[in-house]
Amino acid sequence: MSRTSYDRYLTVFSPEGRLYQVEYAFKAISGSGHTAISVRGEDTSVVITQKKVPDKLIDASSVSHLFSITPTIGCVMTGLIADARSQVTRAQQEATDWRYKNGYEITPDALARRLANINQVYTQRAGMRPLGISMILIGIDPEYGPQCFKLDPAGYFVGFHATAAGQKQQEAMNHLEKKWKKLDNGGGANDAAAAGKKLSRAEVIEIAIEAMSTVHATDYKPGEIEIGIVSTAEEENPKTRGNWRVMDEAEVEQHLLAYAEKD
Repeated sequence: MSRTSYDRYLTVFSPEGRLYQVEYAFKAISGSGHTAISVRGEDTSVVITQKKVPDKLIDASSVSHLFSITPTIGCVMTGLIADARSQVTRAQQEATDWRYKNGYEITPDALARRLANINQVYTQRAGMRPLGISMILIGIDPEYGPQCFKLDPAGYFVGFHATAAGQKQQEAMNHLEKKWKKLDNGGGANDAAAAGKKLSRAEVIEIAIEAMSTVHATDYKPGEIEIGIVSTAEEENPKTRGNWRVMDEAEVEQHLLAYAEKD
């Protein structure tokens, strides 16, 4: 059997121990033309992604890669948007079931683990294919504070201080790693967790915007990016404090101007 034979079946390993169909799902993410970045700090988690409206006749308000799952958990999806909507619906169902059975909202890590388990099943049953999406979940954990998890089509999930997904994932990760090493007067290189815990709400948003602008070498306008945030900081409106929300264009413009002035 040649390679072309091995990549026809989801459940058959190649002689090198590879599952080509799962690898192709990762290609669907990097080939989507979008990049998403997430950063978390002392009391804030933020996600940022590009907003591309492919046609002038499309209603721009109906185009989004940011989704709400529970009042305190949201996500950014990178890859095939139809697959993304399917997984968001499943995530909402799982979160609702958890609340019904246990009497309290699901935590970000429990939701990430459950969705990763579902993704993993898609890699071992012939009746379905892996979803061509990467999901970055952010939310507030009552015990551990702001959280950020990334899930992939293979069923792997892990927590991050800052992460990226999509077309420019590697460049964004390299930029974030360099940025993290400089935090806390160079202390971020030895203790990433402690350095991240010192980041304020404004700094978290600034790092995310800086990473997105740097990897694409573009000064973004408010309508070209979208930002989702979960924050318990004092600067956050008391009505939305601790809840997931998507910033409107006026607020995005404020943060873009603050970043431009700092430059």
